[in-house]
Amino acid sequence: MITRFRSLATRWTLLVPVLAIVLLVFTWGRGLPGAVVALVTLVLAGSVLAAVHHAEVVAHRVGEPFGSLVLAVAVTIIEVALIVTLMVDGGDKSATLARDTVFAAVMITCNGIVGICLLVGSLRHGTAVFNPEGTGAALATVATLATLSLVLPTFTTSKPGPEFSSVQLTFAAFSSLILYGLFVTTQTVRHRDYFLPVTKEGDPITGADHAAPPTARRAWISLGLLGLALVGVVGLAKGVSPTIESGVESAGLPPAVVGVIIALLVLLPETIAALRAARRDRVQTSLNLALGSAMASIGLTIPAVALASIWLTGPLVLGLGSTHMLLLALTVVVASLTVVPGRATPLQGGVHLVIFAAYLELALNP
Repeated sequence: MITRFRSLATRWTLLVPVLAIVLLVFTWGRGLPGAVVALVTLVLAGSVLAAVHHAEVVAHRVGEPFGSLVLAVAVTIIEVALIVTLMVDGGDKSATLARDTVFAAVMITCNGIVGICLLVGSLRHGTAVFNPEGTGAALATVATLATLSLVLPTFTTSKPGPEFSSVQLTFAAFSSLILYGLFVTTQTVRHRDYFLPVTKEGDPITGADHAAPPTARRAWISLGLLGLALVGVVGLAKGVSPTIESGVESAGLPPAVVGVIIALLVLLPETIAALRAARRDRVQTSLNLALGSAMASIGLTIPAVALASIWLTGPLVLGLGSTHMLLLALTVVVASLTVVPGRATPLQGGVHLVIFAAYLELALNP
């Protein structure tokens, strides 16, 4: 019975990405009635879960810390594609979409994912342990990227409004790529041990999984299906986005809620993967996923929208308002205090979750 259940689960994760692509072909660029929107939403959710499964297969094959990069980079590329696609279609109405989505990603990862993983890890295993050197380096990079890309545009004077001039936007784009490249090199080459899960005594765990890694053939198949699943996610999400936008508008909610919904949807695979790692007492893997996703979201999105701004006709508003800057500052301070000891209790997890809840409340009621 157990073998049959596992076989069914394997077939399900194989079929859903293919079904998502087929459904995408038949629905792309067409108005969707309510029943089709419901079907697309169901397949979209299935594609997200299938993406989690295949990303974990690939991550298990390549090991940490490379495994954490697989899902972070793949999902961020899809996020960038979705943002740019919606900005092309949205005109002036989408001027703040990149800012709203990137900031939502930072708050979701640095407070939502970090908070729930610290809470789960500490409740199940007494304390959540991780490497403060690697986690601190990741947090410092996220804080720098967020400040350069999302805070400085509010205070520059070369262009009216919270926007960068062309030269400033180019500098921000190249800085983002350089910092992200430096971090990936640090994480995977020069100081790889800083990003490995650790024991209660702080020793790196080199064999983080007890099960035998999948074969190379299975890993390659999962990598291909991961790509199909993520393409299906962004394509189907674009198909239902008009319904989401009209629903947000009819409910009288701020336009920034669209960015929150996009970020929540795109980051769902990483959230599930990070939670599973926390349950196995691999909190460092969870933090690698969370902070790596925040870093990739900024480091890849800003250069992409900077390049897209060449042919986009509308403005590109990147600067945060005072409320969001305050939340970002609070997040950086609290996260720094969380990282320094290298271990956390349920209290730290709860603090991050309260900050995330405050962000969601202010997104709905600014």
